[in-house]
Formats: sequence, structure tokens, C-alpha cells
Amino acid sequence: MNQAFEVYKRLDELSPPEIRFLDERDPFRFLISVILSAQTTDRIVNIVTKDLFSKYPDAPSLAAADLKDVEEIVYPTGFYRNKAKNIIAASKALGDEAVPDTMEELIKLPGVGRKTASCILGDIYDKPAIIVDTHFGRVVQRLGITAEKDPTAIELDVAGQLEGRYHYRFSMIVNLFGRTTCHAKRPQCETCPLNDICPSAAFFLDQYAKKNRSSP
Repeated sequence: MNQAFEVYKRLDELSPPEIRFLDERDPFRFLISVILSAQTTDRIVNIVTKDLFSKYPDAPSLAAADLKDVEEIVYPTGFYRNKAKNIIAASKALGDEAVPDTMEELIKLPGVGRKTASCILGDIYDKPAIIVDTHFGRVVQRLGITAEKDPTAIELDVAGQLEGRYHYRFSMIVNLFGRTTCHAKRPQCETCPLNDICPSAAFFLDQYAKKNRSSP
């Protein structure tokens, strides 16, 4: 059994049956939410999109929106000028068409990279999708599942270690684990359910022990 599947089995048992970070379930609104989620929190996105979609509920209305008005609405998400430009452009590109269900078509849309496309494929279309964000990348590297650094390389490496039916669930449970346990600055290695199979745990536990010994 490989490391990725062992991690999957353990975290799957410990995680909620359904994990979602963004509120919107409509394919178009979910797409826009994911574009806005770059380098901000899901909490802020969920607040901002309520205002955005109350005024521009679908692709045609957002495509015809005033750029300055959209900038003001999405301002709290950061990088608001670029995000406003991208979500309007993506809306124009879609028109009355459905949100695409392939990686190749999704990444043609303005503001959509592989991570955003994978979110759509996994959440909306229930297709195999490895979603590499900062939480996911950090955890799979620490666990020794991959030594890759580039997000696309991480995605392809991890995808090759698991059957497609596990991809999306693996992405979500690892992401949640990164948010709740395997933190960037202070991972909870002492109580981590994976510390016996994690090649990074010994390093962090040693650092904690040294810090405790040096404390007055």
C-alpha cells in the first residue's frame, strides 16, 4: 500500500462525509467564487458573493456589469482590479453556455488555472480532480507523498498514486487536515493521527522538545 492511499484511508475515516468551503452550488456562481478565492479566505468570499450575486445573478448580467462597480463589490477579496476584470471576462466568454466540464476547456476561461478548474471538475461534475492549494501542497510534501514543488507537478504526481475515484475526496480531506492540524507554522504533531507514518513528525517534535527545554 502506498503512502497516499494510507493517508487517504486514515483521514477519510476521521473527516466529515462532506467537505465544502464555498457556499455557492450553482456551477457559474461556484466558478466565480473560486476565482475570487485566490489569496483570501473562504469566509470573505462567501460574504462578498452574496452581494455580488444579488446584483449580478448570472453570466449575462455579470458580463454586462460596470467594471468599477464590480471592483467595489469584490474589493475585500484583495487583488480586486484583476479579479473584477477576470470574472467579467469569464462571464462574457461563457455567455449563455454551461460551465465546461473538462480541464482543457476550463483553463481557456479568463482567471481560471488548473486549481480553479480542478475545483469545478471535482465539486460540480464529480470528476477526478487533485486540487493543489497551499494547504494541500504543504501536507503532501511533509507526509512524503511527493517531493515536487511546482503545483502542476504535485497535482500530476499525486494523481498518479491514487485511483481517480479517490482524487477529489483526497483533495478535500487533505486540505481540511492542513487547516485544522498540519498548520504551516505550528503543526500539531504531538496529537496528529498520522505522526507514525509522517517523515516530518520527528523533526517538528524534536524542535518542540528543544524549545521546551530552553524555556525558563
